[in-house]
Amino acid sequence: MGSTADDAKGRVKEAAGDLTGNRDLEREGKLDQAGASAKEFAENAKDKASDLVDSVKDRLSKD
Repeated sequence: MGSTADDAKGRVKEAAGDLTGNRDLEREGKLDQAGASAKEFAENAKDKASDLVDSVKDRLSKD
């Protein structure tokens, strides 16, 4: 599941937990959102690293 879907799922769980007074569900929703943020950060880092590798390859192939 993508980070956006995980974040949405977490928000729904958190809201449901808040409405029903279920603190465990609310906490689980917050954890899902934190996981989504971590996943998005990792995806962005991977993309940046890949771009950097491509840039270095391009420079080396021009020499």
